[in-house]
Amino acid sequence: MEVLPVQPSVKGPAEMFTGDVYFDVIAKGEEPFRMRVNTVRFAPCARTAWHCHAVGQTLHVTDGVGLIQSRDGEIIEIRPGDTIHTPPGGVALAR
Repeated sequence: MEVLPVQPSVKGPAEMFTGDVYFDVIAKGEEPFRMRVNTVRFAPCARTAWHCHAVGQTLHVTDGVGLIQSRDGEIIEIRPGDTIHTPPGGVALAR
């Protein structure tokens, strides 16, 4: 067992995000595990580019209000306490 050091926040790359987005890595799975846990903070009006996750993604909102959408799907407002799952290969946009 080990207590992991706190990692510095990392700014999300411009090719994946519009506006200021920051990541804090909480857990980074090592083989054979794929699970990764991040805290992701979006500045007002920041958003992701359209993207998909090969094994799906689960999001849990802790603060603020946002919008998510599947390609050609309805726009859904998300709030603190909401948990959203995108299935494998699902395409999503968050803002």
